[in-house]
Amino acid sequence: MQDAYSPRDIEAQAQAAWAARDAYRVVEDPAKPKFYACSMLPYPSGKLHMGHVRNYTLNDMMARQLRMKGYNVLMPMGWDAFGLPAENAAIKNGVPPAKWTYDNIAYMKRQMQALGLAIDWSREIATCRPDYYKWNQWLFLKMLEKGIAYRKTQVVNWDPVDQTVLANEQVIDGRGWRTGALVEKREIPGYYLAITKYAEELLSAVADPDDPNFLAGWPERVRLMQENWIGKSEGVRFAFPHDIRDERGHLIQDGRLWVFTTRADTIMGVTFCAVAPEHPLAAHAACGNPALAAFIERCKLGGTTEAELALKEKEGMPTGLVVTHPLTGEAVPVWVGNYVLMGYGDGAVMGVPAHDERDFAFAKKYGLPIKPVIAVEGETFSADAWAEWYADKQRGRCVNSGPLNGLPYQAAVDKVAELLAAQGLGEKKVTYRLRDWGISRQRYWGTPIPIIHCDDCGPVPVPYEDLPVVLPEDLIPDGSGNPLARCEAFLKVDCPKCGKPARRETDTMDTFVDSSWYFMRYCDPHLDDAMVGAGTRHWMPMDQYIGGIEHAILHLLYARFWTKVMRDLGLVQVDEPFQRLLTQGMVLNHIYSRRTAKGGKEYFWPHDVENVLDEGGRIVGARLKRDVPSADGVLPAGTPIDYEGVGTMSKSKNNGVDPQDLIEKYGADTARLYTMFTAPPEATLEWNDAAVEGSHRFLKRVWAFGQRLAAMDFSAAQQAVQGAGSLAEVAFGPRAKALRHEIHSVLKQVDYDYQRMQYNTVVSGCMKMLNALEAFDPADEPGGGVALIEGFGILLRCLYPATPHLTWVLWQRLGYAGALGDLLDAPWPQPDEAALRRDELQLVLQINGKVRGSLTVPAKADAAAIEALARQAPEVARFGEGRTPKKVIVVPGRLVNVVV
Repeated sequence: MQDAYSPRDIEAQAQAAWAARDAYRVVEDPAKPKFYACSMLPYPSGKLHMGHVRNYTLNDMMARQLRMKGYNVLMPMGWDAFGLPAENAAIKNGVPPAKWTYDNIAYMKRQMQALGLAIDWSREIATCRPDYYKWNQWLFLKMLEKGIAYRKTQVVNWDPVDQTVLANEQVIDGRGWRTGALVEKREIPGYYLAITKYAEELLSAVADPDDPNFLAGWPERVRLMQENWIGKSEGVRFAFPHDIRDERGHLIQDGRLWVFTTRADTIMGVTFCAVAPEHPLAAHAACGNPALAAFIERCKLGGTTEAELALKEKEGMPTGLVVTHPLTGEAVPVWVGNYVLMGYGDGAVMGVPAHDERDFAFAKKYGLPIKPVIAVEGETFSADAWAEWYADKQRGRCVNSGPLNGLPYQAAVDKVAELLAAQGLGEKKVTYRLRDWGISRQRYWGTPIPIIHCDDCGPVPVPYEDLPVVLPEDLIPDGSGNPLARCEAFLKVDCPKCGKPARRETDTMDTFVDSSWYFMRYCDPHLDDAMVGAGTRHWMPMDQYIGGIEHAILHLLYARFWTKVMRDLGLVQVDEPFQRLLTQGMVLNHIYSRRTAKGGKEYFWPHDVENVLDEGGRIVGARLKRDVPSADGVLPAGTPIDYEGVGTMSKSKNNGVDPQDLIEKYGADTARLYTMFTAPPEATLEWNDAAVEGSHRFLKRVWAFGQRLAAMDFSAAQQAVQGAGSLAEVAFGPRAKALRHEIHSVLKQVDYDYQRMQYNTVVSGCMKMLNALEAFDPADEPGGGVALIEGFGILLRCLYPATPHLTWVLWQRLGYAGALGDLLDAPWPQPDEAALRRDELQLVLQINGKVRGSLTVPAKADAAAIEALARQAPEVARFGEGRTPKKVIVVPGRLVNVVV
């Protein structure tokens, strides 16, 4: 065995052996309990980052340990390969997104293989391949048949320069993130999936512990995030009647302005209604009002989410229109409000300034009436300033409300619903914040929506036998819109109904579609004639899912929805896809920057910077360690640099750490060990170069101890350890017993930590084992060699899931594989109860309540025997100054206190 620890040679040897035996290919085995452990599939951006390393090592540790415990473990991998970054790279580099994507997949796969991950690559999928996205299209057509997928007009963010739709997060200060053009809100047709049909079922599994599908294995905060996103509200939907007619004399929206409220008890306090800028009443009013039309156009700039609008200043403008209060008959003015979203509810809200803080501010700003209709005993209402009790529905009672006077919240809501129902103007209703999922994207690099547009027949579904609609992979976007719209070979097609010339849909599917069921496809990756099959029935539901908290809402929600649709179509038999969920923390690093002469900001790599510390050791600044090129020329060593604290590793901020560099310098096992040891899985991990060095030094110690064993003649000891049941016959000396007690005590804790996925304490337990082994001298100790060999074998198995290469090579070379088998499938060690039992115990010895030493007693000694030994202890005579003890207090297993 080589003297020095050489990760490159060790890891190459181990990986070659694993590849030769195809060690990680998994097949269904009814004789073993199954365990499906999966990490969220990565986007092939070009390189792995340390967040990937952490995520996949967590999964790998679980998979390897469970395999040793006899489970048939599936750990697959694939690529979330469609999406906007590939198009942006294509525009920048002048290459098709397909080439950029496939090149990145190949590179990142090599990086994963270098980490030694126990991935079954025979199940690899890429969502950009036709054999995968064919089934996106197939299920979409099934949803069309069932009414789950449908077409409607949607309000979108439109970049007039790029000629494309932008996501809300791509709109910055009302402008496109790439072009800087003022973004417009446009209404264009698109396809939606009716996720709202499943709202109650999706909600119940995260909010109701009595639900048989309750996701108890999910973090509470993720369940709460999903619950809040679904946003169930119970209230009253009702209409304000009106006689507003369009240019043809027809009543707009049948003469009803519909709203929904959870505070129907405040209905008598309505002093205005506000509608969205896209509302039909707003459009009607703007026809003869240029100022209002201009205001509406300004409102259309910016994003379309509640979150964005919540941060904007609330602005409005009167329409000059009025509707009728359904209970009082009073005229209520209609305003256009920039804070009202057309896509939520009916695109209109009732304004009750006295009891809603947003409405209060709006009314104060525009001089609208504020009418209090809820009173709380002991409080006095004032329109001068908002007070929290104005919105208190628990203590409030109705006032100034006619038939509602004196009623508390729920009784008032019930009465309002009764009065409105009698007029046919309203009813109680449950609504959800959740909206149907719009999947149409005006993008090229995505799953083509399988629709053909015919001038005579309208939108026609592509026949199933013609799937997949294959996306051409040779197009190069240039930033001027979707290149599919200019690709005649793709566009031109005959109508499946009438046979006349028609054109294909050029919108592609939201990439969340791709990631909503990939974990099912892993189970049946090679099926040609079905979306899923027997493999899915065997492996699903997934036992453990691992991924970032940033996917806690949309990805998980859409995957849950997609699973339920597949269930209802008879494709799967599970209600929920993921039984347990771990959201691992982010990897952070220090951020250093400076302002350039032109006012821009440039960032510096941490390895080019040294920190400036205050007297307490805190970082208060930084300076360059060497000459560094910058936007202002070469900056000399010593140049002051701003320290911004720690943040998520990012290429843009020059604070990332390339896993490949780490592997080449220290080896994959060090990279893996560091990410597992430095922080608990769900906590953020702050990068620390010294801790990386420490992890590497520990592995060098493990290797050196293996060398020490290899150099000693322990053949008899090895035979004893490897022989089943032979340890019971070994006569261990006291020091060997103490070593075995330490090793098996730590093993018991490590085994528990594996069960709860606390891998940082697993590693610290392995460090404790090595410390104990290194400190033990087997010379002239009965059973010493056996205890040492047994202990190191336990250490190798406990450490193996974190550092598989080093431990596998040591296991082979030291001869453990001879009787216990290859380390991949070696039996997981179990704590030996005989080793955990002690012949003697050490109790804390107190004299008059103060610790004065320790007392060694037989493990089976009763209180009387312990008291007798305590009275004879030399510390009693010394600290008691010869006085006879008055009494002795024994706390079994812990301490003895002698009172003198």
